[in-house]
Amino acid sequence: MPIPDFQSAMLPILRLTQDGKDHTLGEALDAVAVEFKATEEERNELLPSGRQRRLHNRVGWAKTYLQKAGLVEANGRGRFRITPRGQQVLQGKPTRIDMKFLEQFPEYNVFAALKHDAPDAPPSAPELPVSNETPEEVLEESYQELRRRLAEELLERIKACDPRFFEKLVVDLLVAMGYGGSRKDAGQAVGQSGDEGIDGIIKEDRLGLDVVYIQAKRWNNTVGRPTVQAFAGSLEGQRARKGVLITTSDFSREARDYVKHIEKKIVLIDGTELARLMIDSGVGVTEVATYTVKRLDLDYFGDEE
Repeated sequence: MPIPDFQSAMLPILRLTQDGKDHTLGEALDAVAVEFKATEEERNELLPSGRQRRLHNRVGWAKTYLQKAGLVEANGRGRFRITPRGQQVLQGKPTRIDMKFLEQFPEYNVFAALKHDAPDAPPSAPELPVSNETPEEVLEESYQELRRRLAEELLERIKACDPRFFEKLVVDLLVAMGYGGSRKDAGQAVGQSGDEGIDGIIKEDRLGLDVVYIQAKRWNNTVGRPTVQAFAGSLEGQRARKGVLITTSDFSREARDYVKHIEKKIVLIDGTELARLMIDSGVGVTEVATYTVKRLDLDYFGDEE
C-alpha cells in the first residue's frame, strides 16, 4: 500500500489520542504505519533531499493541522493529547478528516489564511496548492523540477558548443570535483582526440598518487558496448587502472553491464549525470536564490519524539 498522504494520516492520529493520554510523534508514526500496513522500506523512504523520512514528514504535518484546528493540543516535551473538541469529533464517527473537514473550525481557518495575509510575501508569490502533499514535498518537487529544466538547458548548450569549449568544460568540471590538481595541470593533461571527443590522463588527487584516464564524447547517439570495450582496452596502453567515460548522450544496457564484469574500474557518466555534476559543482550555472528551511531543534528544548 502506498505511503498515506498527510491528510489521510489525520484520523488515525486522532484515534490514537482518544485514550486521553499524552502521546509522542513517534507513537503517531507507528499508528499510521500500522493503519496503512507500511513496509519497512516505506517507513524509511526519504524525501528527495535525503534529510527526512517522507512518512515522518507527513505525520508531523498531519499532527500540526489537527493542533491548529484545536483537536489536539501540545503538552510540553514533544507530547500532545486530545482536546474535548477532538473527543467530540470522534464521537461523530468520521470516516475521514482532511483540510476540508477542518474548515468548520475557526482556529484552523485563521491558520490557513496566514499565507494569504503574510505582509512580506511578494504580490506574485504562488500559493501552496491544496493537495495531499506537505509544504516540504511541494518545495522539494518544485526544486527538482527546476533542476530537471536546468539540466536540459545545459545539455542543449553543451551539444551546440564547439569542441574546444567542450574540452574546457570537462577540465573545469574535473577541477571543481577535486581532480587534476590545478586547472593548468588538468588542461595540459586533457587534450583533444577528434571524433567530437577529448581524452587524456588526469591526476586522481592533488598529489598525483594515482591517475585516471578520461574520455569524453559530445555525441547524440547512444554509446554502445564496443565503444566502452575499446575504452577499457586503451587503459592498458595508458598504464591506467581507472577510467571515466563521459558522454552527452547515454549508454546502452550492454555497455553498463560490461563495466560491471571487468577488473578495471570504469565510471560511465551520461548526459543526465554530466548535467547533475555541473549543477552540483557550480560549473556553467549561477546561483539565483537560496532558501534555508529550518525546523525546531528538539535537542535544544530537551524534547522527546
